[in-house]
Amino acid sequence: MAQKPSLPKGTRDFGPEQMFKRNYIIDTIKDVFKKYGFMPLETPAMENLSVLTGKYGDEGDQLLFRVLNSGDFLSKVNDDDYAEGYKSLSPKITEKGLKYDLTVPFARYVVMNQTEVTFPFKRYQIQPVWRADRPQKGRYREFYQCDADIVGTSSLICEAELLAMVQEVYKKLTFDAYEIAISNRKVLEGIAEACGAKEEFSRFCVILDKLDKIGKEKVFSELESIGVNEAGLKTLDSILSLTGHNISKLDALAEIFGTSEIGQNGISEVKETLDNLSLLGFLTDKVSVDFTLARGLSYYTGMIYEVKPTTVKMGTITAGGRYDNLTGVFGLQGISGVGVSFGIDRIYDTLEELNLFPISEAKYSKVLLVPFDEEAQRHSLQLLCQLRNAGIASEVYPEPAKMKKQLGYADKKGIPFVLLIGSEEIKQQRYTLKYMETGNQDMFTIEDVITNLQDEQG
Repeated sequence: MAQKPSLPKGTRDFGPEQMFKRNYIIDTIKDVFKKYGFMPLETPAMENLSVLTGKYGDEGDQLLFRVLNSGDFLSKVNDDDYAEGYKSLSPKITEKGLKYDLTVPFARYVVMNQTEVTFPFKRYQIQPVWRADRPQKGRYREFYQCDADIVGTSSLICEAELLAMVQEVYKKLTFDAYEIAISNRKVLEGIAEACGAKEEFSRFCVILDKLDKIGKEKVFSELESIGVNEAGLKTLDSILSLTGHNISKLDALAEIFGTSEIGQNGISEVKETLDNLSLLGFLTDKVSVDFTLARGLSYYTGMIYEVKPTTVKMGTITAGGRYDNLTGVFGLQGISGVGVSFGIDRIYDTLEELNLFPISEAKYSKVLLVPFDEEAQRHSLQLLCQLRNAGIASEVYPEPAKMKKQLGYADKKGIPFVLLIGSEEIKQQRYTLKYMETGNQDMFTIEDVITNLQDEQG
């Protein structure tokens, strides 16, 4: 007996119904990307591990899917490698990995094509990425990212444009129940300095980023374990307690920072971004400064932001930030970049839970041609050609079958119209057009059929 097929954990099939909804999301985002001047790009599913490793922090490196070398991948392995474990074994049996995100491969592309790229370079990219994470609601091992990045300029206008673009996308998706948290890695460095954790900045950020997951008490306990003393925790507690409008919170934080140059620079960048966003007409109450926002990825150097739904339990659905030094690791210095990534799968789950997908009247073909016999079937191919040339999505039932079966096919597929074709219809050159929902029908020439269906599409 054949084994029942299954999917790898954390991956999914997408049937036609799901694809219509996914394409609705992707097409909406793509339209906004193009409106803001971004150009399309694709990179391979696999990258050399030398490109991927060291860009996402230790936790990110652990989530990379590594691809075994082809052929005898054990040919370079000896007994000592087995004894030393995977860290010694892995480099000898795998040189490539599935991409973890779209940003690092994009940076690699920019470096490799720097003489052909016109800076500032604005690109968008919509492709799957892979992470060896534990599958759970809203988190998959294979998922799509929808990225827009600008490289070659350090202007904070870019941050404001990306944040404006985020709000425009969600307006077009008729989704309003979300909030945008923004901060700056320089602000975080200032906070770490004020708390006495300057030398443990990376670990400090990773721990602080867990605040909404494990709570303040456990976060403070973990911070103590990396050397943050009681005075530092008290300072952090006062920072986390800051309330009020964005500017008032930033001003209060500036007082705590005192002469911290890095911290004050971060505050200035946040204020400038908010001002630019206001000039663009997109500074709303959805945008709030959040000093706990750390973002787990280690390559961010400036502004950072993320979007979360407010009425459903879901993780981050959009996020991004500035990464001044990313191309530097590939040998191209002085190229600043900033980007935003839309999580297609989480956006899908959010819209589905809130029932926000539009109802499409004709998801498939607009009309099904229903021939009564072999002669009618041959004649229907000519009509099919005329309908498609007129831009009408149409199909013919491909084999002889009773009318009931053909109408049932149209009903199950949600095809709103059928065109009945028999010997009498062929003789008169007039065909019965039936509206499936109401059962109303009338006879028309093929020219009138086309006109009626085009009117319905309009």
